[in-house]
Amino acid sequence: MTIRSSQVRTSVDKNLRTILAEESGEIIAVDLDEDSTRELVEILAESDDPPKARLLVEEDVLKWVRDDFELASTAAELLESDILEVRAATDRLDGAVVVTGERVISLLTPDDEHSAALVTDDEEFVGTARNHRNDLWEGGEEFALRTPAYTRVLDSLGEEFSSEMVSEFRTVLESVGEMDDDELDEVDVSLLVAAKHNQLLYDISQWGEDIGVASRATFSRTKTRLEEQGLIETEKVPIEVGRPRLRLLLGDERLREADAEELASVARELLSAVPA
Repeated sequence: MTIRSSQVRTSVDKNLRTILAEESGEIIAVDLDEDSTRELVEILAESDDPPKARLLVEEDVLKWVRDDFELASTAAELLESDILEVRAATDRLDGAVVVTGERVISLLTPDDEHSAALVTDDEEFVGTARNHRNDLWEGGEEFALRTPAYTRVLDSLGEEFSSEMVSEFRTVLESVGEMDDDELDEVDVSLLVAAKHNQLLYDISQWGEDIGVASRATFSRTKTRLEEQGLIETEKVPIEVGRPRLRLLLGDERLREADAEELASVARELLSAVPA
């Protein structure tokens, strides 16, 4: 049910889910922090019938979103579906607030274990609050996530390679997100999964550039780094014309024995063991 009165819960996630449940109109969310922004994006993505949401936050929060490939690509999908709009604030914001059609909800998070949603449905107050946030929105700046939509990434990977690679790419990427790991990114994951399936560097890097994951040069540099760190090996594959292409192979027995759920954690262990 939708939120009707002030309440205290154990997390922002629970309050946001209550706010968005059965909300069919447009909402505007202002001054959310990184965790709340993640929760909003994930809730909108999971909903069968999400409201349209405008998100106005500090530019640093949107840059943080852009640095998280899985989160940014999910947000990009919501943008393409016209469910979400994002802007970077240019004026001073005054606290985390969600304005719905009939209510204003102020979100307070004093610590990791408590989140309060303070609600008012006073018609005059709601109208004033909405007008103020609309003015802030109009003054905000467009922000480019520069990330392809998540479904488009998975669909293209399946078309170019196989459904098994799609499943493993998604599993490994989610594992990296759960580990909050900054050593492995989407390019590392793409190369490790490609190596698990003995794919050519040319093919995976061309796919990555075409879909917008990263440039072929970035894939090449990342391959070299992973090869130097012992996670990947390559073998030359002759072609009729031109230089031989490189087939990617996993470079450590532990990686070769790992299933998709274990691949990211094993890779991180190997990376942490490499001398600086």
